[in-house]
Amino acid sequence: MTTSSVYARRRAAVARALKAAGGGIAVLPTAPERARNRDSDFPYRHDSYFYYLTGFSEPEAWLVISSTGHSTLLCRPKNLEREIWDGIRLGPKAAPAELGVDAARSVDELDKLMPELLANQPAVWFPFATHEGLALQVDGWLNQVRARVRMGAECPQSQHDLCKLLDEMRLFKDAHEVKILKRAGLISAQAHVRAMQTSALMLQAGQDAREYHLEAELLHEFRRHGAQFPAYTSIVAAGANACVLHYRAGDAPLKNGELCLIDAGCELDGYASDITRTFPVNGRFTPAQRRLYEMVLDAQKAAIAATRPGKRFMDPHDAAVKVLAQGMLACGLLNPKKHGTVDDVIASGAYRQFYMHRTGHWMGMDVHDCGDYTEPGAKPRSELDALGQPVMRRPSRVLRAGMVLTIEPGLYVRPAKDVPREFWHIGIRIEDDALVTAKGCELLTRGVPVEAAEIEALMGD
Repeated sequence: MTTSSVYARRRAAVARALKAAGGGIAVLPTAPERARNRDSDFPYRHDSYFYYLTGFSEPEAWLVISSTGHSTLLCRPKNLEREIWDGIRLGPKAAPAELGVDAARSVDELDKLMPELLANQPAVWFPFATHEGLALQVDGWLNQVRARVRMGAECPQSQHDLCKLLDEMRLFKDAHEVKILKRAGLISAQAHVRAMQTSALMLQAGQDAREYHLEAELLHEFRRHGAQFPAYTSIVAAGANACVLHYRAGDAPLKNGELCLIDAGCELDGYASDITRTFPVNGRFTPAQRRLYEMVLDAQKAAIAATRPGKRFMDPHDAAVKVLAQGMLACGLLNPKKHGTVDDVIASGAYRQFYMHRTGHWMGMDVHDCGDYTEPGAKPRSELDALGQPVMRRPSRVLRAGMVLTIEPGLYVRPAKDVPREFWHIGIRIEDDALVTAKGCELLTRGVPVEAAEIEALMGD
């Protein structure tokens, strides 16, 4: 199967969905270019929904799909002068053969073409709340259609969010996507290995090692293997910084006896990876660090065991929380006399002092990928929210083969009364990307060690 046929198959699925909903037309722009400062743009990154249906990464492009299955791409026209400055453009003439779309037009014709395409359609689908000004743009085209009603034109009677349709498609990864995700996971794993070994080598050599040194190693390894971008801003958090969940790599020194938490992954061909490892900067865990690390690793193993078809999205989280709560009581982070049993700790939410985030999220084209976390069509039921207040929610999503999610329990210990001092300022998270398979799950990111002994051996080599 050619790459273009992958996108053609997805466009055909959209057309079938539109037809099943009563017919209509879908309109989807790519992302705009963004200015960074006076005469420089941020590196361009396409819109994920648009790329999912086209594989086209140029800016100023639109895709239109009708329920008849006809697809039209609008893109920048060829312009030799601009191509000297900004690079070669595909152009409308070459687009059908290259991308497999049925027709292509210049994006300069957008406002003229869209009222023509919208006329006599029962409905229009476009992404809600993802492109600033898009709803007003669509309204403008619809007003032009309404102005032609006396001439026999009919205006679409309803508008629908295209994201809801595409989210469900993107939630299940096909073979093309899985291949890229595995490669992205391998590249990111190699980057983490490089950062771990660099940390140990620099400290052993008595060099001034900083968080940004490790970030540089990550970025080098990403690009060296062909990844286009980091999938998100890399977290490289030394010492107490690891207790800040969204800390960005800064200039803090790597100090002997402390841990470093790295949460980083590359983006390859439009798909993300997401790995977190926590390691001793000099290559050796202290007893206190190792005890908490093993607790988090055991929690991750429990969550992995709960990641399989038929389980629900929240089951891995619940499994991890149970292990962490047991560990908190056993090591003295929580006092059993005050907090009671494991069930009491979970019911009261006392564990959230040290573990305050969820154990996973969907992953794919975006590192926090689209997809409903609750089961579509299920009836809401009464549950308690994080504050213990009753809310009505649908049951958690049932896991099925083809879904990809992260598994990332953690433990973050800030100084506090009644918290053993030996654990202060220790932040640990362990994260891998998991593909749900027919019988369980496959971890896509285990090219970097996770066992404490394996990390020490890697950093000691």
